[in-house]
Amino acid sequence: MYHRIHQAQLAGGPGLPCPGSRENPDRPLPAGLATTSCTPRGGRIRVQVRGELDLDSADRLRPGLYTALAASEHGLDLDLGGLEFCDCAGLGVLMELRQRADSQGKTVVIRVASRMVDRLLGLLGAKELFTPPDPPPIELRHPAPATPSSPKAGTSPGTMSSRTRTDGTGCRQAPRC
Repeated sequence: MYHRIHQAQLAGGPGLPCPGSRENPDRPLPAGLATTSCTPRGGRIRVQVRGELDLDSADRLRPGLYTALAASEHGLDLDLGGLEFCDCAGLGVLMELRQRADSQGKTVVIRVASRMVDRLLGLLGAKELFTPPDPPPIELRHPAPATPSSPKAGTSPGTMSSRTRTDGTGCRQAPRC
């Protein structure tokens, strides 16, 4: 009888390329296997999840995802581009992670999603829950542009009025009173 082996750990071993990795792109991950890798980026942590996120792998990945969230200053950026399967348990872990982040004043943002994950979140109306928040509006205040004074009547454009003078560098100075 065939039994799927569900594991949630890094595939391969020390010094060995992971199945489906850049070093070994032709060998896919075994069925039921989910892998994660974390990379700190400023106050956020990028978490890449690959493989199949189902009941067994979701239960095994949950503690690591919570640890990554706790270690981040602002939250997590998820790369789910290598996620080939996600069932309701996997979706539940993502929703729990988002809820936990929200309670800590952090965010969980899906930066990259596979077509399957994108469709699943779209069908459930949950895509907006994992989009980055709108940045606060930045109010730019620029100084009013200097408008050149129009030449006085009776003077040619290349001459200055007797009421202004230069400081030796060619710059005009206000007349003295």
